[in-house]
Amino acid sequence: MGKIRIGIVGYGNIGRGVEQAVARNEDMELKAVFTRRDPADVAVKTQGAAVKHFDDMMSMKGEIDVMVLCGGSATDLPVIGPEVAANFNTIDSFDTHAKIPEYFANVDKSAKEGGNVSIISVGWDPGMFSLNRLYAESILVQGSTYTFWGKGVSQGHSDAIRRIKGVKNAIQYTVPVEEAIKQVRSGNEPKLTTRDKHLRECYVVAEDGADREAIEQAVKTMPNYFDEYDTTVTFITEEELKADHSKMPHGGFVIRSGETGCEGNKHVIEYSLKLDSNPEFTASVLISYARAAYRLSKAGESGAKSVFDIAPALLSQKTPEELRAQML
Repeated sequence: MGKIRIGIVGYGNIGRGVEQAVARNEDMELKAVFTRRDPADVAVKTQGAAVKHFDDMMSMKGEIDVMVLCGGSATDLPVIGPEVAANFNTIDSFDTHAKIPEYFANVDKSAKEGGNVSIISVGWDPGMFSLNRLYAESILVQGSTYTFWGKGVSQGHSDAIRRIKGVKNAIQYTVPVEEAIKQVRSGNEPKLTTRDKHLRECYVVAEDGADREAIEQAVKTMPNYFDEYDTTVTFITEEELKADHSKMPHGGFVIRSGETGCEGNKHVIEYSLKLDSNPEFTASVLISYARAAYRLSKAGESGAKSVFDIAPALLSQKTPEELRAQML
C-alpha cells in the first residue's frame, strides 16, 4: 500500500511543524508545500517535495491525498478552508471557538460538493481538550467543567494582534490564574467567569510612527480574543521579542468535578498537557487526523467533520487487531 501523500498550505510555524511530523510517520510522505510567497524564497527540508505558489494548487490535484491547512483563523482559514475543501481532503486547526459552527457549515458545503473529507478545528484546543471535555461530561453527568490554558504562547491570538494596523510583530501569552485552578481542584465547583480564570499578556512591536494607544485599544477590545479578559499590552523592540520571546511553549488543563450515586460521592477528572513547542505538537495532532481523513475518503465519505466524529482507531498506524491486543 502506498504512502499517504500530504500537501502543506502555508509554511509558517505550523507548516514547518507539519513537515517534521510527516517525517516521523512512516506511512506518509510530503509531496508539496503551497505558499503565497515567491516559491523560490521558500526552502523546505524534505528532499523531493515541491514548493509551489498557492495559485498553482490545482496543478497537483490527484497527486495529494490530504491538504493540511496551516493558515491563521482570524482571516485566512475562513477563506481558504472552503476553497481548498472543494478540491482536496483537508485538515485545519481553526480555533475561533465562537465561529466554529459557521466555519463548519461553510467547509461542509464545499467538501460535499467536491466529494472530499474535511476535518476542522484539529489541535489540542479545539481538538484534544474538546474530546476530554466530552468524555468527562458524559461520565460525570452532574458536575462542572473547567478549561485552563497556559502559561504559553497562543498562535491564534498572536496572529490576530499582528493583523492590527501599525503592528510589526507580536506575541501573546495566556496565563491561568493559580487561585482559580486551586479552587477547581478542590472539587467545590466554583462559579468562575472568563476573566476569573485567565490573564492575557501581549508583547507588541509597533511600526515606526504607529499610534500605540490605538493599537492597545484595538487589542483589548477585540471580540472573541481579548475583550472578556484582563489584558496587558507591553510595547517592546524587535530585538527584545527575538531575545526573550522566540520559543513557543504552551499547555493547560481540562478539569471536570462532579458527583455520582445516592450519597454524593465526589470525583475529579483532569487531563493536562505541557508542551515545549505549541506548533510542533499541534502539527502532530493534525497529521494523525490527516490519516483519518484519508481513510474516511477511501471509504467513500465526504463533508466536514470535527474530532467528535472520528473514531480513535482511525488515528493510529496500528491495525484494529494490534490495537485490541496492545492497547485495550
